Amino acid sequence: MDHGLQFLQDLAVVLIVAAVTTVAFQRLRVPVVLGYILAGVIIGPYFPVPLVADLPTIQTLSELGVILLMFSLGLHLKLHKIARLASTAGVVTLIEVGIMLSLGYLAAQLLGWTKVESVFAGAMVAISSTMIISKLFEDQRVGGRQADLVYGILIFEDLIVVVMLTVLTGLATGQAVSGAGLATILARMAAFLIFFLGLGFLVVPRLMRAIVRLRRSETVLVTSVGLCFGSALLAHSAGFSVALGAFLAGTLVAESGASHQVADIVRPLRDMFAAIFFVAVGMLLDPGVLANHWPAILTFVAIVLVGKVSGVSIGAFLTGHGVQSSVRAGMSMAQIGEFSFIIATVGANAGAVGDQVYPIAVAVSIVTAMTSPVMLARSETAASYVDAHLPARLQSYAVLYGSWLEALRRGASASSIGSTVARQVRFLLADAAILAIITVATPLVLAQVPARLVPATGLSPLVLDSVVVVVVGVVAFPFLVGLVASARKLGANLAMAAFPRRAAGPDMGHEPRRLLLLSAEIVIVLAIGVPFVAITLPFLPRFAGPAFLIVVLLSFGIAFWRSAKSLEGHVRATALFVVEALARQASGREPTAVSRVRAMMPGIGSLTPVTIAPTSHAIGRTLAEVHLRGQTGATVVALYRGEQRIEFPEPHERLAAGDLLALTGSDDAIAAARRLLE
Repeated sequence: MDHGLQFLQDLAVVLIVAAVTTVAFQRLRVPVVLGYILAGVIIGPYFPVPLVADLPTIQTLSELGVILLMFSLGLHLKLHKIARLASTAGVVTLIEVGIMLSLGYLAAQLLGWTKVESVFAGAMVAISSTMIISKLFEDQRVGGRQADLVYGILIFEDLIVVVMLTVLTGLATGQAVSGAGLATILARMAAFLIFFLGLGFLVVPRLMRAIVRLRRSETVLVTSVGLCFGSALLAHSAGFSVALGAFLAGTLVAESGASHQVADIVRPLRDMFAAIFFVAVGMLLDPGVLANHWPAILTFVAIVLVGKVSGVSIGAFLTGHGVQSSVRAGMSMAQIGEFSFIIATVGANAGAVGDQVYPIAVAVSIVTAMTSPVMLARSETAASYVDAHLPARLQSYAVLYGSWLEALRRGASASSIGSTVARQVRFLLADAAILAIITVATPLVLAQVPARLVPATGLSPLVLDSVVVVVVGVVAFPFLVGLVASARKLGANLAMAAFPRRAAGPDMGHEPRRLLLLSAEIVIVLAIGVPFVAITLPFLPRFAGPAFLIVVLLSFGIAFWRSAKSLEGHVRATALFVVEALARQASGREPTAVSRVRAMMPGIGSLTPVTIAPTSHAIGRTLAEVHLRGQTGATVVALYRGEQRIEFPEPHERLAAGDLLALTGSDDAIAAARRLLE
């Protein structure tokens, strides 16, 4: 058959079968990505139906899907947006991706995979599916803070996946994990980025603004896609993945201010080739391989479900998003997808991973995509359960922690501490980077130096190895001390900014300040320690890094648990003042009594009096039925009703019109509670 006619036949088969399967999946309310994969299985070589398309042709077309997908990701990234989200979504992403990289690597090692395969396994389970999450949020009408948080995390995952693809492309070519190889790849990447972005920022934004002013959509399409493919080709010529070049082209176009117009015009083309990419994924799915490797599939599915939910939930809570929002966000992101296929393809095409890696990645993605709608639908119930079953001493902390971060932001904006914090963060990152370089380089030194010195010195290899380890330890020690000192100073400055000491009188902010200090130190340990462990895992004994990090976190956890108990006592003692203040305020003797207690007792949150209105839906319902904390994040500290003065009313307490409540929590939580009660 003529080559052109064969190409037309293959394309027709792919698109027709994909159209049928995706229509069926849309009717079933299942992610359409799975429909594309099923279409690939149907026309693939392993399915007993004579609809086989030419795999090399489809794979070539699917590469265009990858390029356009990465270009579209770049279109949605702007430097000011990244900077604004760095302290929240950026920190969550560092913690979550670091956990997933480590869990994936360790699981693959326990399954007997090579180091290279284990690195790929960690990368495959680390990144959630933007396409699946977007579709689920659209179908289930998820919005508000949960959607903002999840999309912010996805932005930083996109940044990380670009770096991972670049490193993994170099790793697949060399097929060995070494400190020298990693350093070479990163140095070449840095040089390429400096050259590409330096030239691109001078040319591309101006060019795209001029093209958009012509107001011809076909010209915008041809120019933007030309820039996309040209950048991908340039990156490939420099020895990097085409994904890196396409992504950078998208970010340069975004800086022109025309990203929305370009994205709308390119979207249909991207969607078509992305569909072909997922069809190509399905064509490579061999049921026989899946049957032989079901233990590995179940292992990685469990890692994605547990690791993603835990990593995102912990990170989101520690950055001030509250228990409910954090758990819901974690359950929204418990799947892998398109990037896992791309990463697996890099390893498979280079022959750096075994035949089992690619189909396992596809199987894990399919299973987690099928569970995602259920987990998202059950996320609110699960979040309420977690919130209701927190230990008593953690409930006060969970309610107040968000308000502490608000106080911290106000304190930082009202003083010069912002520049001090930024400087200490830079010191932290510099010390961590140097320690990582030393850790990665140590195995290389141990492999080279003693072997060369044995003939010259006559010493045994064991003695020389010991000398090298001691020397490396001496070199690394100042940076380790500097890292610890910077973390302590940063945590202390943040806690002091939120709760400054009074010049005179008792220090009523001591307990909140101490617990905020411990919280800041835990965040720093997780945000730096987890990625550090993930990066150095291939270069150290298998469990050395995770074990050390766990010991450090346990030591902080013990101190935190003790301080949480002290905070609980502090809050209960404050409740006595609050209920008396409610009585004075209700009688008119002191209209600002609650505000005075709030000023006198720092760390009690945005303490606010709220009166139950006669028209409130809460009248006649118990606090448990209203589920105030679950719905808003605020909690009732005290209740005043006639002669009744109740500190921390029980869940079975029924609300009545005219009840005066003292609520605490963050500003957003109080605002939501007022809307619910008034």
